[in-house]
Amino acid sequence: METAIGVFTVRDHAEEALRQLRQRSVPEDSVVFLTRSESEAQTIAREFGASAKGVFSTLLLPGIGKVFARGFGAAALLGFAGAATGGAVGSVHHHHEDPCEPTPEEKCTEDAAFFREVLKEGRSLIVVRTESQEIAAVACAVLDHLGLGMKGKPAARMQTSTRQMGDVIVLDVSGRITLGEGNVMLREIVRELADQGNKKIILSLAQVTFVDSSGLGELVKTHMTMRNRGGALKLANPNTRLQHLLHMTKLSAVFDIHADEAGAIQSFRG
Repeated sequence: METAIGVFTVRDHAEEALRQLRQRSVPEDSVVFLTRSESEAQTIAREFGASAKGVFSTLLLPGIGKVFARGFGAAALLGFAGAATGGAVGSVHHHHEDPCEPTPEEKCTEDAAFFREVLKEGRSLIVVRTESQEIAAVACAVLDHLGLGMKGKPAARMQTSTRQMGDVIVLDVSGRITLGEGNVMLREIVRELADQGNKKIILSLAQVTFVDSSGLGELVKTHMTMRNRGGALKLANPNTRLQHLLHMTKLSAVFDIHADEAGAIQSFRG
């Protein structure tokens, strides 16, 4: 499964991204849109709500308030299990929390925490999930062009090497983390390290020159891979451009990020 994440600060850019995804035949059931703006939700519902898939649900998130969600699996992305969606086409349907249900915090995964942190900052999100490399490539092109990201794609392909520092594995990453190249390599390396029983992994990112929307999705998934295996993944040495991307997309609120490798290693031991 490929995941591409687009983060938007400009309402018109988010609307245009949805429009382009539809025009370029990205299946609607692969696209999730999340926003805190009711007016934005209403505008998009009117423009794209020609079918039941265009209906928005409203989720209430502690500390955030109302979030308007469109697309299959939108509620699950935010940590709600089985939240209902529905309502008339082009309208907003309100889903209120059942006090007998576990809270979002009790069900929330780390990637859900990321999505909620982005929304808390008043940004909108588009998440495309698909098994098709072709569809993922189209989605990445749209989201990278209109969403927040590292502009100016360089030529260097991703390369990696690993080092053992006691019980910590340092994975040096250079080049670009992008769809079909870096994201797959990163996924396979982290999975292999986890399969070997490694519980402490540091991604050293000083030489990473570009991360696309699929690369963002992969960073979130590799983090979850380690969490699900009872381990932890930390980031070290992000360069200025990558630091800016992590800050703007609020990934900095999800990852344990250190300015240098020594600090990341010490955090495991402390």
